[in-house]
Amino acid sequence: MINSIAMFLGNVLGTVYGLIGNYGVSIIVFTLLVKIVLIPLSISQIRSTKNMQVIQPKLQELQKRYKNDKETLQIKTMELYKEYKVNPVGGCLPMLVQLPILFGLFRALREPATYVFAANPALAEVAQNTAFLWVKNLSIPDTMANIIAGPAIMSTLPGLLPIIAAITTYIQMATMSPTTGNDSGQPNSMKTMQYVMPFMILFMGRSLSGGLMIYWTVSNVFQMAQQYLTTKLAKGE
Repeated sequence: MINSIAMFLGNVLGTVYGLIGNYGVSIIVFTLLVKIVLIPLSISQIRSTKNMQVIQPKLQELQKRYKNDKETLQIKTMELYKEYKVNPVGGCLPMLVQLPILFGLFRALREPATYVFAANPALAEVAQNTAFLWVKNLSIPDTMANIIAGPAIMSTLPGLLPIIAAITTYIQMATMSPTTGNDSGQPNSMKTMQYVMPFMILFMGRSLSGGLMIYWTVSNVFQMAQQYLTTKLAKGE
């Protein structure tokens, strides 16, 4: 399945490259296309997350009131979800949809000659060896060795792309969190992930392709802009 997804995404990215001629810019344009297609799911996730934050104090109140009556707690919780039109798993669907895309894209960007430039493998070498910003080859990880020439350890340290991806991940997750009140009602697991996820991205960035880090960063920026616009439009209703 992942192989089929990688082939499909690679064909799309290859088509974009044929129109643009720059591999790095093509990945950015490709990312925007993917995010535009996923807008309905992303908006659903944003709304679901916000609604869950709104009812969180009420959920905590129910949990205290019916802590010894699990059956009633479940009934009251479902009634609360129905009253506020909240789907407790609504925020997970976009993530589940995007996971195969990420896995497929990871494979396509790691082996562009096989997936992106399958029709013309010779073009893969040209595209990969055309520098984008400070990165010489987007099919391999971006490390500090791309910026600082020196000890071999530099090739094991995350480069600027993983660092930027980690920072935008933190900001994007922070914008999804409540910003008012001392007790936001945000689950501890969400608070923890807000700090853990950026470090995971930074750590994994040492082994993931620079192209995938571009995809992740552009996705975060797009998501933040979408979150901002969705919130503004909601307040204007």
